[in-house]
Amino acid sequence: MIGIDHAWTHQELPWLEALVNTHQPLIDRRLSHGDLTRWSKALAKTPTIESDQAMFGRFVGLTSIPRDSEAALRSALEGLMPWRKGPFQFGPIHVDTEWRSDLKWDRLQTHLDLTDHRVLDVGSGSGYHLWRMLEAGASEVLGIDPSVLFHCQFALIKHLLGNPKAASLPVTLEEFDAGILAFDTVFSMGVLYHRKDPIHHLEQLKRWVKPGGQLILETLVIDGDETACLLPPDRYARMNNVWFLPSVAALSRWLSRVGFQDIECLDVSITTIDEQRTTDWMPFESFEHALDPNNPDLTVEGLPRPTRAALRAILPQA
Repeated sequence: MIGIDHAWTHQELPWLEALVNTHQPLIDRRLSHGDLTRWSKALAKTPTIESDQAMFGRFVGLTSIPRDSEAALRSALEGLMPWRKGPFQFGPIHVDTEWRSDLKWDRLQTHLDLTDHRVLDVGSGSGYHLWRMLEAGASEVLGIDPSVLFHCQFALIKHLLGNPKAASLPVTLEEFDAGILAFDTVFSMGVLYHRKDPIHHLEQLKRWVKPGGQLILETLVIDGDETACLLPPDRYARMNNVWFLPSVAALSRWLSRVGFQDIECLDVSITTIDEQRTTDWMPFESFEHALDPNNPDLTVEGLPRPTRAALRAILPQA
């Protein structure tokens, strides 16, 4: 039987136990979540499937599962709804998540070499991109995210995939303390615009990048020069926790000011309803409800439609 703690344990990651011990009071606080009992019951339904058919590509999961495991696995997966980031596939069971996170990875993967990297993913969610990072050559990956549900989902997937060298901790970046541990690559995707102090976020990310390592930063942006930045007056695309949306040029300047160099923009893409939408596995309102029905170039608040940029920045050698 697996539990949520399967998300942050692994016998082959010697540095992980110390991290868990450091954050145990925070973990215990998160485990007081009122829905954890219900989610734990769903986890307990997860069958053990002996398989060498793990997939780490576009559809993370198992190429096939025994027919007699299908009903139990579907019940466990449904018990952990809603599923936000994916997609996942287990034999005939397709977990069609709200976000097509594979499309974001498509835009990044041709620019990445993660061979033998220790990777930190800030705001890792249910861990879809952690599996893609392993596929891209990372030797070990760690995600951090405060959501208890996401860690239940990650624990289930990790169990089914045969316990690869991956872990996640239910903490925020502000709470995270890795001591002297550093990472070859740090990802922050879809986090910066939720921060009231974006420069502080960049400085915190920098703390965990080893000298010569790289930061992959993905966030909402607007058009404009080095001085352009949008602060929504209230909500943005129906989200009430969006703060600063810089231009790519302004974001590059921010990264430079905190000490990164060799900054390059890897991609700029307009968010579409093919990438984020309501599904059977996330049946609530989604991106299509955030756009002006009379002008899809605007949000319902009359602000520019969401556009996302991904940048790479290198931390100089000491």
